[in-house]
Parts: sequence; structure tokens; C-alpha cells
Amino acid sequence: MPRSIHTPAQQRLSQMLREERTTRGVLQVDLARRLDRHQSYVSKYESGERRLDLIELGEIADALGFDLAKFVRRFRSI
Repeated sequence: MPRSIHTPAQQRLSQMLREERTTRGVLQVDLARRLDRHQSYVSKYESGERRLDLIELGEIADALGFDLAKFVRRFRSI
């Protein structure tokens, strides 16, 4: 049975990542450049269309300048 990517937890993660980006005033296209990816990569994980692995999540944290451990703790506490 295939797993849905549209779980409440996945939606929460997508929302938190979008908030991290927007509170820093970074556009999707700018973040994509920092990650050396296409803008659609950022759009897809923010919309919940694409899942991220831990390595990708770490790269996004580095590109936006937030602490990954704190981010995960906040995610887990919601």
C-alpha cells in the first residue's frame, strides 16, 4: 500500500519550511539558487508534492541559516 505524502505531519513540515523561508524574506527562486536546484524543487516540497530526506532538510537549514536540531524539536512539539 503506497504511503500518502499528504499526511498532517507532512503538511506541518511543509508549512514550517515555508515559514522559515518567508520570515527571512527569501524568495523560492533565491533559495533554489542557494541550493543549486530549480525553483520547482522548493515549490514542490513546500506544497507537499515532494518529500525531503534528512540530508536535503539539512541543506535547506544551512541555506536559510536555521538550526536543524531546534527546528526538529519545534516540529516534534507541535
